[in-house]
Amino acid sequence: MTGASGRIGRWVVRGLVGAGARVRAMSRDPEAARALLPAGVEIVPGDFTRPETWSAALDGVRRVHLFPRVDPEGGFVRRAVEAGTRRFVVHSAVAAGFAEGGTPTSALSPLERHLAHERDWHRGVERSVEATGVEWTHVRPGLPANWALGWADGIRGAGEVRSPHPGSASVVVHEADVAEIAVSALLTDDHFGATYTITGPGPITQAEQVRTIGAALGREIRFVELTPEQARAEWHDPAGGIDDDVLDWLIPLLASPLVDIVPATTTYEEITGRPPRTFAQWAHDNVADFQ
Repeated sequence: MTGASGRIGRWVVRGLVGAGARVRAMSRDPEAARALLPAGVEIVPGDFTRPETWSAALDGVRRVHLFPRVDPEGGFVRRAVEAGTRRFVVHSAVAAGFAEGGTPTSALSPLERHLAHERDWHRGVERSVEATGVEWTHVRPGLPANWALGWADGIRGAGEVRSPHPGSASVVVHEADVAEIAVSALLTDDHFGATYTITGPGPITQAEQVRTIGAALGREIRFVELTPEQARAEWHDPAGGIDDDVLDWLIPLLASPLVDIVPATTTYEEITGRPPRTFAQWAHDNVADFQ
């Protein structure tokens, strides 16, 4: 497991452990990972940026859940195959399936440049795996529901969410749905060469998400609508990674028809026979983060 401590990764690990699989997690912070992962998971130090840590992490590993922060040039992937890995399940992103345009980068808007970068990065990781000739499956999550965790401080403190565009709708996906497909791809032989885009059941606006979180908490959460200019002033935090370059694409993203950029798919239901988990289920599963 790479990315084992992440929100989706933790669900993947739980699914693998529940199925009786032996799991090794590579982590930059093994002590922190140990507090998040189930007992019985072997946790070893490792970092995609430190090749000297890869050999110990990959020794004896036959199947890899590949987190997208890996270098798309494929150094880690090649080392894994050399060590004996015969199957990759790539934690990719819906952006990998975006169409490539012919417009020069300099002529793109900040949002268009961001989406093109996301596409190129994730598709690069996918291609590095495909080039190995071993078994692979690409799992492309849509917009993760856990983006709403960015509201947690405001909900816990002032009992409010401050954002522009309350009517902006997106199709968000529960991390458990993504993990369930990844676990099946790791443990069964049913998904070789498949690319799956996993989304939630349908669009939900920012305001509806806030009301849903409030229902899970049993209290009303206020939505304070900001202008784009107010959001830029309040959210600007270079030390926290939110600088002008990020705000230049993030705020227009909220104003965009997100349901057109990432529409709902039926992939999860086609594979499992069950409808995707709703945002209400996600809010219930994560209510402690907002308390």
